[in-house]
Amino acid sequence: MFNRHDLSRNEYMLDGCFCKNGYDWWWHSFTARHEKTGEEKAFFVEYFLCNPALGGDKAVLGQLPENKVAGKKPSYLMVKAGSWGKNPKQLHRFFAWDEVKLHKRKPFSVKAKDCFASDTELTGSVGVSEVEAKEHPEYMCDAGCMTWNLKLDKKVAFNVGYGAGRLFRKIKAFEMYWHAEGMKTLYSGTVEIDGERYIVTPETSFGYADKNWGSNFTSPWVWLSSNCMRSKVTGKVLKNSVFNIGGGCPKIYFFPLNRKLLGAFWYEGNEYEYNFSKFWTLPRTQFSFQETATEVRWKVRQENRTSVMKTEVRCLKSDLLLINYEAPDGSKRHKKLWNGGTGIGNIKLYKKTRDGLMLIDDIVATHVGCEYGEYES
Repeated sequence: MFNRHDLSRNEYMLDGCFCKNGYDWWWHSFTARHEKTGEEKAFFVEYFLCNPALGGDKAVLGQLPENKVAGKKPSYLMVKAGSWGKNPKQLHRFFAWDEVKLHKRKPFSVKAKDCFASDTELTGSVGVSEVEAKEHPEYMCDAGCMTWNLKLDKKVAFNVGYGAGRLFRKIKAFEMYWHAEGMKTLYSGTVEIDGERYIVTPETSFGYADKNWGSNFTSPWVWLSSNCMRSKVTGKVLKNSVFNIGGGCPKIYFFPLNRKLLGAFWYEGNEYEYNFSKFWTLPRTQFSFQETATEVRWKVRQENRTSVMKTEVRCLKSDLLLINYEAPDGSKRHKKLWNGGTGIGNIKLYKKTRDGLMLIDDIVATHVGCEYGEYES
């Protein structure tokens, strides 16, 4: 069973060696409608914590040239917010650790001035002027301003199992961990970006919420998810469905497990899971990524003992961001990490039978969250 909520996996994780070489983030993405025109827009809000033991009364930015020369690691809370689609942008606001208030155990919360995040609530603001964005490349962001006031109702979880369980968290076995407490999340509230106000309603928010933590990122980096789907077989909207695929190259004690993905499909109350850590289910995965002049494309084929899931997603480059992160050691190796929330996809789900594959459903997915990147050579 992967649809198991576990708030302990959403706790603050930067203890032990992760205090000085670790990150912990809570990611949220959703769709809203313009209050006057009704036009849709996809948004994201993230709270990213880095190297708490190295912090103090100032945020330490790892991409600042003098910090790179001095070998200083980054240390801060970064609030990342922005939008996809027309004029996509990412905005960053940095806080010193002395400004951050945490509730480390479940239920988690993080607060710095007017920015707050928990399992049920998100509030905050970020503003970066054109001059600041131009004169401070270490901010790694665009210019603009955004505020948000949101409530969350996390409906379906993707619990990846023992790989992110208490023991493996304690011994810091993996370089990067993942837990999706709300791979289907209902959002409500308001967002304002660059003077335009948007309304977020649960039924059309198509929301997602997860967290990652660890000492470094993965390469390749893959993420695909949507809970806005319609069956091509029956024509019905699948109101109780969501899929989530993530991973790329997990590492356990620095040893890479090449080209491994975690996948889950909650299909109208039925579970289909493709999890490399659950070897007894005989999981297998193949995936590829293609970049054309105008769009990017993902292809994933996953199977286990009883089923096969084929996923294809595409997204216009003009709707995507090249999203920016620096690792806890101060490096920025992901220089082309595509990230979006307006992908369009097709999913074919099959049951394995003695006579071959039997189609369960052929599905159109929209509002797909999507990500891909590889380290530069």
